[in-house]
Amino acid sequence: MVAPGEKLTWEILKDVVFKKKWYPQESIYMLYPTFGASIKKLEHKEVTIKGYVIPVDAATNVYVLSAFPYSQCFFCGGAGPESVMSLKPKKGGSKKYKTDEMHTFTGKLKLNADDIYEMNYILEDADLVE
Repeated sequence: MVAPGEKLTWEILKDVVFKKKWYPQESIYMLYPTFGASIKKLEHKEVTIKGYVIPVDAATNVYVLSAFPYSQCFFCGGAGPESVMSLKPKKGGSKKYKTDEMHTFTGKLKLNADDIYEMNYILEDADLVE
């Protein structure tokens, strides 16, 4: 069992404001985040968060953690981008997860405002707590 970091909740992750911004490389307007103080103070810190696992590509170990199950998540159900985060497992972490499994993970929180090909929240060196 992995030692948990500071508790992070989906409520805390709502401390973000999104504005539309033009991204010429994709010729599209997308939501650009401005993170609030409560989130900024957790950046690069070890945190623990519980959510629903959504496989993006299980074969290559690409998963998203969501505040909501798949049917209600950001991709399918209209929730906001603050309700999902990328899971970047520790090296050697190759556990496979099924859609909507509820798990708690620990890892370092990374905030992403500029890479449009990545989530706004990233849990680096993610490890299963339970």
